[in-house]
Amino acid sequence: MFRHVCRLVLAGLLIVAAGFAAKKDHNDAFVTGDPDESRIAHEVRHQLVMLPYYGVFDDLAFKVEGGAVTLMGAVTRPVLKSDAENAVKRIEGVTEVINEIKLLPPSPMDEHIRRAAYRAIYGDPALSARYGFRAVPSIHIIVDNGRVNLEGVVANEMDKNLCNLRANGVPNVFSVTNDLRVEGQ
Repeated sequence: MFRHVCRLVLAGLLIVAAGFAAKKDHNDAFVTGDPDESRIAHEVRHQLVMLPYYGVFDDLAFKVEGGAVTLMGAVTRPVLKSDAENAVKRIEGVTEVINEIKLLPPSPMDEHIRRAAYRAIYGDPALSARYGFRAVPSIHIIVDNGRVNLEGVVANEMDKNLCNLRANGVPNVFSVTNDLRVEGQ
């Protein structure tokens, strides 16, 4: 049992390290930006967070290169993908918007997993008190074909591990990738 848990923890750490390596060239919409980030990046972040259908089951990210903005992530509603592109196009100084946001396929099983993962994570008293009462939750649950990806920011390593354990306990989940980041790291 102990060896199995150690292997799971080690595998999780390797996945997280790979996720950080692949994601360090973009900004998450729900993560506060650096104080010295550009005006365009700040405004893109603001516009994305203000979208009316942006929620806990969506992940929006972006990359700014000059006047070109590349939108990334995954969403459950087609209207959110188009609204994100339209909102960013209206920002002064944006010359091009490349919309690479993935539209998650509609699936009753994925919907069931989303709700169950939400209840498992945000139903935990320790996690719900700290993260459950925000306008845009800092822990996002992305489900694609039975695979769960946790995105966002948590206060400490213990909360990150607790989210991972809770998501792994959800029935019918094939795998969990924990891309949660700890504040200040």
